[in-house]
Amino acid sequence: MIRVSGLAHIGVRVSDFEDSINFYLQLGFKKIRDDQEECVVVLKHPCGVEINLLDSVTFDNFGRNVLMDETLRYAGFTHMALQVKDIYQAETATRSMGIEITEGPVTFGDGSIAIFFRDPDRNVIELSQPGEMH
Repeated sequence: MIRVSGLAHIGVRVSDFEDSINFYLQLGFKKIRDDQEECVVVLKHPCGVEINLLDSVTFDNFGRNVLMDETLRYAGFTHMALQVKDIYQAETATRSMGIEITEGPVTFGDGSIAIFFRDPDRNVIELSQPGEMH
């Protein structure tokens, strides 16, 4: 068994560093590293979640997310879920930032409630409030 102690970071391929940085800054992330040589910008949220933005898009698929917007279903990570304490406060804050909520609030079988939206490259982000079963 590998003794995993946590999630180190999430890598997100982006088409425009500035658009993506500004988007994630709105969500409370802070830029902690900008390495032009490695073509990576590292953002960290006060809760500990770290995102590595990778500037390496060679084809934008006409603005469609290949994992979520295509008829064919490819294997891969489909979304990132960030936990929040109050989904309704998060929904209000998200809307006030001008971010379009694409789904939700949705209540799942485990009692969790979530909303979904997209980043500038159409990557899906879920904000999730744990249910009472957690």
